[in-house]
Amino acid sequence: MILLYFDAGIAAMIVQGVVAATAAVILFSKNALYKIKSLLGLVKESDYDSIDIEEEDTPSQDE
Repeated sequence: MILLYFDAGIAAMIVQGVVAATAAVILFSKNALYKIKSLLGLVKESDYDSIDIEEEDTPSQDE
């Protein structure tokens, strides 16, 4: 019979791997769902998506 020894370092690595895998699945699924929704036209466009500054919004140097 082979007995395995798990120290604190191995347990921490296992916990870190589980947390990282869970985070990866959550982030990947959010991205995939957003792409599917945008293809189906279910994503609402908001006014805050663009960060471009219009020229009329910027103060002029003459003032």
